[in-house]
Amino acid sequence: MAALQQRMTSLEFSEWLAYAQLEPFGEERGDLRAAIVASVMANRWRGKNERPTTPMDFMPYAKKRQQSPEEIKAELRSILSEVTRGKRRPGKD
Repeated sequence: MAALQQRMTSLEFSEWLAYAQLEPFGEERGDLRAAIVASVMANRWRGKNERPTTPMDFMPYAKKRQQSPEEIKAELRSILSEVTRGKRRPGKD
């Protein structure tokens, strides 16, 4: 950190921070790219009654949105329906 402070001014550092906000780079951006691909593939092969996935479903460290009680009930109904029709085995995703 000390070497960086000797080579970069406070203004340069602030500009890099602003640039990173506009054009993110690094591991988080790579995770997002991979999550987009994973979401597309999962949606391609999802069941007719399964909810579509979003890239956020595949982001390992992103804060997840809390499901509403209605969403939880709908997801459980879908899983139980698949189990009773033999499309899914209990305990297997």
